[in-house]
Amino acid sequence: MPAVGERGTDERGGDTVDKPKVVLGVAGGIAAYKACELLRRLTESGHDVRVVPTDSALHFVGAATWSALSGHPVSTEVWTDVHEVPHVRIGQSADLVVVAPATADLLAKAAHGLADDLLTNTLLTARCPVVFAPAMHTEMWEHPATRENVATLRRRGAVVIEPAVGRLTGVDTGKGRLPEPGEIFEVCRRVLARGASASGSADSVSGSAGSVPASVPDLAGQHVVISAGGTREPLDPVRYLGNRSSGKQGYALARTAVARGARVTLIEANTGFTDPAGVDVVHVGTAVQLREAVLKAAAEADAVVMAAAVADFRPAFYAAGKIKKKDGEEPAPVELVRNPDILAEISAERARPGQVIVGFAAETDDVLANGRKKLRRKGCDLLVVNEVGERKTFGAEENEAVVLAADGGETAVPYGPKEALADVVWDLVAPRLKA
Repeated sequence: MPAVGERGTDERGGDTVDKPKVVLGVAGGIAAYKACELLRRLTESGHDVRVVPTDSALHFVGAATWSALSGHPVSTEVWTDVHEVPHVRIGQSADLVVVAPATADLLAKAAHGLADDLLTNTLLTARCPVVFAPAMHTEMWEHPATRENVATLRRRGAVVIEPAVGRLTGVDTGKGRLPEPGEIFEVCRRVLARGASASGSADSVSGSAGSVPASVPDLAGQHVVISAGGTREPLDPVRYLGNRSSGKQGYALARTAVARGARVTLIEANTGFTDPAGVDVVHVGTAVQLREAVLKAAAEADAVVMAAAVADFRPAFYAAGKIKKKDGEEPAPVELVRNPDILAEISAERARPGQVIVGFAAETDDVLANGRKKLRRKGCDLLVVNEVGERKTFGAEENEAVVLAADGGETAVPYGPKEALADVVWDLVAPRLKA
């Protein structure tokens, strides 16, 4: 993690390494208990975390718990330690503020600039990135008032994570569940790591609370669609034709896009991963199902990134029962037919003007030469070309690639984490969206 924050001293008087200073705001929802796990991840990964709960949050998790886990005193009042001016100092010194859970009430106060407790005062004084992780009942999340408050916060530069779909309180199920703490942590880590580079502008924007400095993420207001994983083409009820793609690169693209303010739809094929925080996930299996989901999502997308490994062929015939092995007989040849070329289709027939299309090319030889041919053939704006093999790229945490552009540009991405490659892709997509 980048060394941002303040240098302190340990109990023996020696210098400690710089620790990023994080404020964890906790609003009064049943999901407040999950913030304990988020706090643990933040502190164990080297962050100096101060918890600022609301009064109602303390009905779910007590101040003693927050104090013990963070190592800092906990208060909801602006009058505690008033000589230190906590309602100003906490926000001023923070490198990141994250509110999890963020209730409908808290979002409304933040959007309208209300400041009736320590947390809302902190939000008004913070000049660092702010992340909200909402949690509430579906009806509350979908209410026009909440949607307008979320839109206002996003316009000002806050990252408001889309809630997850799942079990809510009681017997209710729907969208409004707090994303898993580990996934919220990944968003915070990415936002904090990007720091000032995540800013698309540093201009002032006006809202109901007046004019405040804003640092708007460069993908704010954009809807991006990403495919991930590998399709499987059934041969019989037991067997299928598939590939080695794990989906890790597509998930890295989704997580980095959320941290940069985008609304993200992830179409995943056979990955088995936990849904990333703030992402609408569509689960598919085959290439035909993937095509249907991509075409539907692309209809309102500003950018589409086809990171999934889509099978070029599928069995011409599906056996209703398991194909049996017969003694003394060789198996019948498997006849194959072509699958639809989704990347070429969406590139040729853009769903909306200015839509940016990004493809991936997995090559085993003559990597760049084959990549350039594929770029011309597919008609996309950018093509990420990488070399793959049994022990290369597939399933790994790292990747290296060259991003080819239709205008002739080439951007080499050295070997490193897949999220680094993801950020390079969005660095190239963002200016094209603005253009």
